[in-house]
Amino acid sequence: MRKLALVLIGVGGLLSACIAYEVPGPDGRYYGDRYRDSTPDRTHRDRDRDGVPDRQDRRPDDPRRY
Repeated sequence: MRKLALVLIGVGGLLSACIAYEVPGPDGRYYGDRYRDSTPDRTHRDRDRDGVPDRQDRRPDDPRRY
């Protein structure tokens, strides 16, 4: 009985695992999605979400500095 329970838990864990894969963009190239919000990283205007657009941000990847 104990073995059956462990096998069922293992199979359930494998079946419920999240599968992540990249989808090619319109030009056929693959783009990352760091924030996992279904928006490619290349379209984000403020990568570190500090309120300063990346074009004006001296450190666009550091939310503590701008």
